Amino acid sequence: MLNLEFNLLSWMREERQSRKLTLVIVFIALLLDNMLLTVVVPIIPSYLYTVDDAAANMAKNHTTASPHTPSGTFQTIVSLYDNSVRVTSGGPMDSTPIPLDQAQAVSLSTSALTPHNSTEPDCPKADDQLLNENVKVGLLFASKATVQLITNPFIGPLTNRIGYQIPMFAGFCIMFLSTIMFAFSSSYTLLFLARSLQGVGSSCSSVAGMGMLASVYTDDEERGNAIGIALGGLAMGVLVGPPFGSVMYEFVGKTAPFLILAVLAVLDGALQLFILQPSKVEPESQKGSSLWSLIKDPYILIAAGSICFANMAIAMLEPALPIWMMETMCPRKWQLGVAFVPASISYLIGTNIFGVLAHKMGRWLCSLIGMVLVGVSILCVPFAKDIYGLILPNFGVGFAIGMVDSSMMPIMGYLVDLRHVSVYGTVYAIADVAFCMGFALGPSAGGAIAKNIGFPWLMTIIGVVDILFAPLCYFLRSPPGREEKMVRH
Repeated sequence: MLNLEFNLLSWMREERQSRKLTLVIVFIALLLDNMLLTVVVPIIPSYLYTVDDAAANMAKNHTTASPHTPSGTFQTIVSLYDNSVRVTSGGPMDSTPIPLDQAQAVSLSTSALTPHNSTEPDCPKADDQLLNENVKVGLLFASKATVQLITNPFIGPLTNRIGYQIPMFAGFCIMFLSTIMFAFSSSYTLLFLARSLQGVGSSCSSVAGMGMLASVYTDDEERGNAIGIALGGLAMGVLVGPPFGSVMYEFVGKTAPFLILAVLAVLDGALQLFILQPSKVEPESQKGSSLWSLIKDPYILIAAGSICFANMAIAMLEPALPIWMMETMCPRKWQLGVAFVPASISYLIGTNIFGVLAHKMGRWLCSLIGMVLVGVSILCVPFAKDIYGLILPNFGVGFAIGMVDSSMMPIMGYLVDLRHVSVYGTVYAIADVAFCMGFALGPSAGGAIAKNIGFPWLMTIIGVVDILFAPLCYFLRSPPGREEKMVRH
């Protein structure tokens, strides 16, 4: 009898330890995936504008170069919005365009070259070129989520057949390749391809990771806490990514942040290889509900809609806010990433607080309040006059999205337990599809809207949509189970 009790206690300790290791692996995977997701936010708009502006000015200087240009004058060839310009002498011997790498590397103070009003900052003007960056950057950012959106419906059922370990490890391999491509790509096409490839890796990591947690944490409250901690990894990635990217880009260069992420990804891969042993195929013991039957469930659709529209708010901010700041605030490059820090910190706080609290206060109520708060906060963003004015609205946006995500992710697993078969790969594929729809439609539609009717109207539209969607969360207050549904029919 004592031996039986000892064996039972040993098994429980091993099981608990195994669950903790699984949680750690999912936490790290989400952390690195979302660092790569957001590290590009301050880098890409500035980098593409620099490259495009340099090319445009070199072409202009080449066509307008004349031997009658007085020697000793200078022409601007590229701006980096840091009170400095790239110049070339207008003399007959110096009228040839400077190569792009030299144009990006050489910077001289404008005050030493041409007279100007020192009170006017040397910022990018709100010209067609800067406005066009909204569309280019928006499409590039949206490509990752669009590819992930397409991939998710295949990854969910795949995890039911072969288990979660192999897709999880495949996600690491693809993310590593994407990171290396970001480090060494200099053209828009290659950057677009790297971002799209990341979507496949993210789909594998997020669907397999969340499904793995739901399968090992079977108690609803424990599952909510575990998912809250895992979302903390996502939050830390979102928190660290933009400032890390902007500071490294400002002082070291574009390649450095991606190489550091690649090294961290290798360490994560080694951890997965050692603990998860991804060579094993471990299918689910029971056949899960079909993707179509889950999509038809109105309660799952409401939860997915909350995830989609809440995250669409920050997704629209990511490409549009840096460009709007460049147009209206004349920030340094590192400030483009730091502007997102309040949202990232508050998201981290929100997911950790409401991972536990949402179960006690009601996840439906937590999500409803979060949706309203997202809408109100996003409506306040355009009223900021400088980077300090963005602190409170961005903090509110991040905190509110943390409330929604930490409530709705556990509800997805709970709804499957209550109304379907307790196999989680497919339902978390739907949750990730909802997340990706926000991050696909947000940047692509947001960039076009910002270009045509302006950034303030963009914020107004998504803010109103979130507030109008919020009351639907009430229907998640007490969803019927399978038996109740059968009785009704």
